[in-house]
Amino acid sequence: MGNLLRDATNWAVRPLNWSLIKQSTPAQVGRVVSLLRPVDGGHPLIRIGGAADGGYLLPDDLAGVTGCFSPGVGDSSRFELDLERRGIKSFLADASVQGPSAEAAHMDFDAKFLGAWTGGDKITLDDWVTSKRSPATEGDLMLQMDIEGAEYEVLLAASQATLRRFRIITLELHWFERLGQPAACHMIGSVLDKLSQDFVPVHLHPNNHARAVVIAGYTLPPLLEVTYLRRDRCRSMEPRREFPHAADRDNVAGKPPLALPRCFYA
Repeated sequence: MGNLLRDATNWAVRPLNWSLIKQSTPAQVGRVVSLLRPVDGGHPLIRIGGAADGGYLLPDDLAGVTGCFSPGVGDSSRFELDLERRGIKSFLADASVQGPSAEAAHMDFDAKFLGAWTGGDKITLDDWVTSKRSPATEGDLMLQMDIEGAEYEVLLAASQATLRRFRIITLELHWFERLGQPAACHMIGSVLDKLSQDFVPVHLHPNNHARAVVIAGYTLPPLLEVTYLRRDRCRSMEPRREFPHAADRDNVAGKPPLALPRCFYA
């Protein structure tokens, strides 16, 4: 009877391009949240980049990091320029722009989108990293990624060997407002499971571009900035409980601040 009712309802709403699907359970959403609970890591956090969007908090463990792979090119390159002043070379990629900002025009740039395969204007993370043979890629690397939702296919397609080359990964996770959909919940959880094999989150920051949503009883920011540290670099696995950090800043001026929901660290 339940299937008949669902089928009839789907038929009725089909002209509106709507459909009814089973929602993610609190346990499924809670598992995703649990994979993001940050630890101290044993390194103080420092802000790299601008005072708003494009600035990130990283563990102060940059000595020995020689290169940063930074897909997704915005109007400002403050993050990459800050790293350059620390002796870390950045590699940029984005097929939606002609090149980086004028202040970063000298940086290595590929007009490519990161994706799950290499071809045309797309390249996998593995192939991109492998293609850059220079002293800047001989040490530990960093990955800074804000690519509007493509992070999931990119990370799922990446080999564990390539991911392990990164000491620090900082990325913006999109689509948390879709965690109520089982397929999206499974995909996001799969990516976080993969990262957890070798990395632990050491900082979270909700992007205040969008308001929080409530899904399966959990208050969630649709956009979440996450900083990961490779497990072998961690000196402490104590839970991090103080949010916001003193160096955190709102991404978007003029919009209401968005606090990190306590389900991520309580």
